[in-house]
Amino acid sequence: MTGFRVTEQSTSAKVLAGLRTSQNNVDRLREQMTTGKQVAKPSDSPTGVVSAMQVRSDIATRDRYDRSATDGIARLSTAENALSTGSDLLNRARDLVLQGMSEPALSNPSARAGIAVEVRSLRENMISVANTTYLDRPVFGGTTDKTSAFLDTGVYQGDTGSVQRRVGDSTQVRVDVSADVFGTSAGNVFDVLASIATGLETNPATLSGDLDRLDLAKSRVTNELAGVGSRYSQLTAAQDTASTQVLALTGRLSEIEDIDMAKAVIDLQTQTAGYQAALAATARVVQPSLLDFLR
Repeated sequence: MTGFRVTEQSTSAKVLAGLRTSQNNVDRLREQMTTGKQVAKPSDSPTGVVSAMQVRSDIATRDRYDRSATDGIARLSTAENALSTGSDLLNRARDLVLQGMSEPALSNPSARAGIAVEVRSLRENMISVANTTYLDRPVFGGTTDKTSAFLDTGVYQGDTGSVQRRVGDSTQVRVDVSADVFGTSAGNVFDVLASIATGLETNPATLSGDLDRLDLAKSRVTNELAGVGSRYSQLTAAQDTASTQVLALTGRLSEIEDIDMAKAVIDLQTQTAGYQAALAATARVVQPSLLDFLR
């Protein structure tokens, strides 16, 4: 049977290969402890890198939903405040109409004229409310790029478009308010207030009909406030969902990429001790050859 002779060169090559592997393990663990990551490049874990990329993509998507919900909430809050102010103005206008229809005012043209002045002031304030803006865009103007939704005459100059915000994979929420709440044609709330002022000055008999129209305008504002509140709640819930998902995904990403520091410290100590032991054993096993002495 033919024997095989193990040469000094092959022994040295095997020993050096083992030492190199041990050294690489030590270097890898040191790098992980320095970066805090167990997956820093594709070669560390191809499947881990793919999973981390997918999780990062999901986090970015949920972050966009969160930002969209935040923007929508701010827009609707602006609209809600404007509608609340508008409702208060209409309540005051109604009180003034009733005051103008009362017996003392009916027989006192000067008193009705004074009431008419305040009604016209309420009309100006209502137009200002209808032109409320968010980030320099009118919240009641649809998608118009104009700085106001209504002219001072009460003429609507916006459009019928709607502003939507995506807050979920299949969920969009409207974050503007239709100008229909004020009216976009003849007979809108501004015309009603103007008619009331004129009636107070010249013909109190028309006030009863104007009061009915004023009540209809107030009803539209009240209904729209309820709709805004519903959409506000929807956005708040979507924002909470997106934030919760981001936290969960961030935890998942940490599980994929981050190291267990305590375990890494123990592994490094073990690998370092093993490497030192291997060096010591190699020094005893690999003896100097004649060639080493001749050098």
